[in-house]
Amino acid sequence: MIEFRQALLVFLFSIVSGAALAQNNTNSPYTRYGYGQLSDVGSSNSKAMGGVAYGLRDGSQVNFANPASYTAVDSLTFIFDGAVSLQNTNFSNGTLKQNAKNSSFDYVTMQFRLAPWCGMSVGLLPYSNVGYSMTEYRVDEAYPESSSSVTYSGDGGLHQLYAGVGFKIFKNLSVGANFSYLWGDISHTTSLRFPSDANQLPYSRVLGASLKSYKLDFGVQYTQVLGKKHALTLGAIVSPGHDLSNRTSVDIQVGNQNSGITASSRDSVATYGIPLTLGVGLAYVYDNRLTVGADFMLQQWDKVSFMNAENAFSSRTRIGVGAEYIPNPMGRNYLSLVKYRVGAYYSQPYYKINGMRAADEYGVSGGFAFPLMRTRSLLSVTAQYVRIKGKHPSFLDENTLRISIGITFNERWFFKSRVE
Repeated sequence: MIEFRQALLVFLFSIVSGAALAQNNTNSPYTRYGYGQLSDVGSSNSKAMGGVAYGLRDGSQVNFANPASYTAVDSLTFIFDGAVSLQNTNFSNGTLKQNAKNSSFDYVTMQFRLAPWCGMSVGLLPYSNVGYSMTEYRVDEAYPESSSSVTYSGDGGLHQLYAGVGFKIFKNLSVGANFSYLWGDISHTTSLRFPSDANQLPYSRVLGASLKSYKLDFGVQYTQVLGKKHALTLGAIVSPGHDLSNRTSVDIQVGNQNSGITASSRDSVATYGIPLTLGVGLAYVYDNRLTVGADFMLQQWDKVSFMNAENAFSSRTRIGVGAEYIPNPMGRNYLSLVKYRVGAYYSQPYYKINGMRAADEYGVSGGFAFPLMRTRSLLSVTAQYVRIKGKHPSFLDENTLRISIGITFNERWFFKSRVE
């Protein structure tokens, strides 16, 4: 009972901390477009393995990327899993450079078995994040006093709270579904100032959107055992696209707050959508020591409407490969119990600027999962290097080093002790 209360307090604290950190994890100017930076769906082992997830079946960690994996948890285990990240990003457009440091909430989840053929998971995940501020100076050589500065800034993001179940249909076949509540607020501000001319009134425009809706994710996994030491799992997911309920407002102010003229208008017919997502993955396991996997994902953002614009985004694709190795799961040496992970991925983000795809994204990752002594729990440490390369010389390049710390409480809560 003491362990239950401690783990429950950790879980609740993680949810509160996650809500507080969720909108403080990016300074990317690319988040000016659309819903901002989309979060990759994956737990600590997935992040260290290049985002590979769809074919993974790990009874010691939650794989919320494919709800069919929930049946892998055993009948005595209750899992709490959460992670946070710290990152350092360098921005460059070829001439100017800038640096930013951020923290981020990655996820918090729990998982348990309902029946020998059914597992369940619930959790809180970020969906997207907006955070940027940049200023453009416009110099009028003929009339220097009319020179101006334009500042673009934004913040907010979307979050999802999910509950999912997985069912074992046959011995080697499982299916599952996640049901999520998706919500959040996003604001984009444009401010025009004339520092040298008091007669020119400042101007600001704030676009604010409050969004909420549902999100569905369906998954399937089939495992083929090949001899005593070999297993191959094929996994797939699909998430239908649809429009989001929203409340959108545009606030315009001319002049300062004390003497300016302020006009506010509300657009109640703005359309926003999320895309159809398709994913497929393959994972090979040797002797419960070596796992090698590969994933492919497609999101049809090019078919999504955003602020009534039908061609606001490009389609998003992602391909990842990764591996995890445990020297000896039954060993007595501590280092033989550590999980060693490595991975890489390539992605085409959904950002579109001036009618063209904005960037390519590359990433490599590696990490360790350290077992906590006298428990079945894990401390995961992951390092990721991510490069976003602008597809036009005037577009920004980003280089990010991210360190993620995850804790997985994996305890046998449902074990019945026997008193002699």
